[in-house]
Amino acid sequence: MTSDFFRPATLAAAALAALLAGCSSMAPTYERPVPPVAPSYPVSVAGDTTTGTPAADVQWQQFFADARTRRLIELALQNNRDLRVAVLNIERTRALYQVQRADRLPSVSGAASLSREPNAQGDQTSLYTVGLGITSYELDLFGRVRSLSDAALATYLSTEEGRKAAQISLVGSVARAALAVQADEELLAITRQTLATREESLKLSQLRFDNGVSSELDLQQARSLVAAARATLSQLQRQRELDENALTLLVGQPLPADLPPLLSLADTRMVDNLPAGLPSDLLARRPDLRQAEQTLLSANANIGAARANFYPRITLTGTAGTASSELSGLFKSGSGAWTFLPQITLPIFDAGRNRANLDASTAARDIAVAQYEKAIQTAFREVADALAGRATLGEQLRFQQQQADAEAARLRLSDLRYRNGVASYLDLLDAQRALFTAQQATVQIRLAELQNQVSLYQALGGGWTEEATAAR
Repeated sequence: MTSDFFRPATLAAAALAALLAGCSSMAPTYERPVPPVAPSYPVSVAGDTTTGTPAADVQWQQFFADARTRRLIELALQNNRDLRVAVLNIERTRALYQVQRADRLPSVSGAASLSREPNAQGDQTSLYTVGLGITSYELDLFGRVRSLSDAALATYLSTEEGRKAAQISLVGSVARAALAVQADEELLAITRQTLATREESLKLSQLRFDNGVSSELDLQQARSLVAAARATLSQLQRQRELDENALTLLVGQPLPADLPPLLSLADTRMVDNLPAGLPSDLLARRPDLRQAEQTLLSANANIGAARANFYPRITLTGTAGTASSELSGLFKSGSGAWTFLPQITLPIFDAGRNRANLDASTAARDIAVAQYEKAIQTAFREVADALAGRATLGEQLRFQQQQADAEAARLRLSDLRYRNGVASYLDLLDAQRALFTAQQATVQIRLAELQNQVSLYQALGGGWTEEATAAR
C-alpha cells in the first residue's frame, strides 16, 4: 500500500504493542526439589558444624600454606586446558543467549530495491524503493519466545557455574597430585635406606657364610630381601614419574625448575578446622549443585515454549520509506510509502509433532530433576566421606607411627642379638621386613590424611575465588 503521507508512527505503535504483548509465560511454576538426603551429617563423623570459617569463604591461597603447592595451583589456573575450555564455553553460551534474547525485540533493517516489469504498451515500468522494515516479528502472546530466552539464560548461567566447579576441581586435583609426589619422594628415601641396610646385611651374611658361621639358607634369604628392595625401588621410581606426569598435565606446562623446594608430608600444613555445616548449605556453596539447578531451570522453561506451540502464532512484517518510479523522485514530497502485513498461524494438524515435543520437554525436565537430586546425593556423600576421614585418619596415623617406632626399636634389638649369636637370622629378616612395611604404611596414611583435608575443602565448596579468576 502506498500513501501520500509518510507514517513512521504506525510502525512505532506496532513495535510498542509487540513489546507490551510479550508479558506472559506458559512455563510451569518452578519449585526447587526437596533435597533427597538426611537433614544432617552422621553424628559420629560430623564433629563441630558451626565453629570456624566456611570452606567456601576460605581462599585457596589461605588454605594451602605450602608455597610450592600455591605456585603449582597458580600455574594450573593459567594454563590448564580443561579450565580454558570451561571459560570458552561461557563465551559461547553467552553469545547464544544474546542471539535468543534478540528475538524478543523487533529487528529493523534498511533496504533499497529496484524492480522493473513491462506494461501494456510494452515499455518497462520501474519502481525505486528505500526504507526501513521489520520482518516476521513474533508477538509473544503466549510466551514462546520468552521461554526460549529464559532457557538460554539458564544454560548460560549453568555454564558459568560449571566454570567455577571446574576451578574447584582443578585446585583440589593439583593439590592432591602435589601431595602424591611428596609421598613418592618419602617412599623412595625409605626404600633407598632400606636397600642400603639390606645390602649391609647381605655383606655380613656372605662373610659369615664364607667363614662357615651361618648356613646358605641365611645367605639366600638376605639376597632375597635385597632383590625385593631393588624391585620396590624400581616400582616407586616408575610411580614417581607417573605422578609427576599427572601433575604436569594438570598444570598445563612443564614444571618450572625454580619451584619452591618439596616439604615433607609431616611439615605440610592446611586449614583443618573447616565447619561441615548442614547438607542444605551445600546448595548455596557448591557451584556444581547450582549448575545442576540452572540446567533444571532451562528444562523447565523449554516446557513453556513447547506448550506455546499449541496456540496461535502472530507475526508482523512492516516497512516505511519512500517509493518512486524515478530515482530522482525518491525523496520528493508525496513519495512516502508503508506496508503493514500481520500474519496469524494456527496449528490444526501436525501429526502429533507439538504433543511429542511437549512430551520430550517434560521428560527432559524430569531427567534434569533426577540429575539435580543425584548431584545433591553425591555432594552429601563426598562431604560425609571426607568427614569420616577427618574423624579417623588422625588417630590411625598416630597408632601407625607408634607401630613404626616400635618396629624400629625391634630391628635394633634383633640386629644386636643376631650379631651376638643370641637370635637367629630369621628374626632379623622378619624385623627388617616389618619395619619397612610399617614405614611405608605411615607415609601412605599421612598422605591419605592430607589428601582427605583437600577433599573436604573441595567438597564443602572451597577453591573458587573471584580474585583467582581476575588473575587469569
